[in-house]
Amino acid sequence: MRFAKEYAAGLKPGDVVLLNGDMGAGKTVFSKGVALALGIEEEVLSPTYAYMNDYGGKLYHYDCYRLRGGFQAEALGLTDYFYGNGICLVEWAENIADVLPENCKVVTIKKTGEDTREITY
Repeated sequence: MRFAKEYAAGLKPGDVVLLNGDMGAGKTVFSKGVALALGIEEEVLSPTYAYMNDYGGKLYHYDCYRLRGGFQAEALGLTDYFYGNGICLVEWAENIADVLPENCKVVTIKKTGEDTREITY
């Protein structure tokens, strides 16, 4: 979470960040850190069943695990937010790779122990 807060300092409106990592690696915890850095006080939860949670237009947190392709993201209107003024954090982005904007940032989180992670970006 500490790293995510620091990372968020370099983000600007319109940025799309792809969060890579296995289940349980800490992608949602990373999202919580970014939200805190943006001044979002609302509890950040995994959007697994909603596909995307909107935090006041500042942050859009996606979980694309259950999507079968970009066509579904487009049909649900999820791709519209990529071109707005909020920051988009996208988990399981590989499932919608064909509709992602160019110049996405990528953060990869690898669980190296019970309480340790390796983060590359």
